[in-house]
Amino acid sequence: MLLDKTVMVITVDGKKYSGTLSGIDPDTLSLSLSDAKDEQGTATHKLILNGKVLGQIFTIEKPFDLKALSERLEKVFPTMVKLYEDQGFIWVMEKIKVTEKGVVEGSGPIAERVNRVYSLFVKEAAAK
Repeated sequence: MLLDKTVMVITVDGKKYSGTLSGIDPDTLSLSLSDAKDEQGTATHKLILNGKVLGQIFTIEKPFDLKALSERLEKVFPTMVKLYEDQGFIWVMEKIKVTEKGVVEGSGPIAERVNRVYSLFVKEAAAK
């Protein structure tokens, strides 16, 4: 869920790193950060952190509100919207798939309408 998000990592010895979470090993909990910076601002293209040194990891950016988008879409397409929040997408009319990146499956006039609702939703969220 945090993959490709901007995160802050604090190691067990208190060092702080920020960057885009580009990979994670589920067995060792080691992770890689792209475009990473340490607390002094030193930039690194790719930083690999061993899972044994990780103390905390949290997102820096506000997460995309899929539930609010599904509620907005429900107003336009009553009873035709299904939210799969745990999987990170919304189905509209069982043929248009919407994620935090916009319409990723489906085409035609309905997909265009869904994309307009999505674009307006993103624009309003950015203005807040």
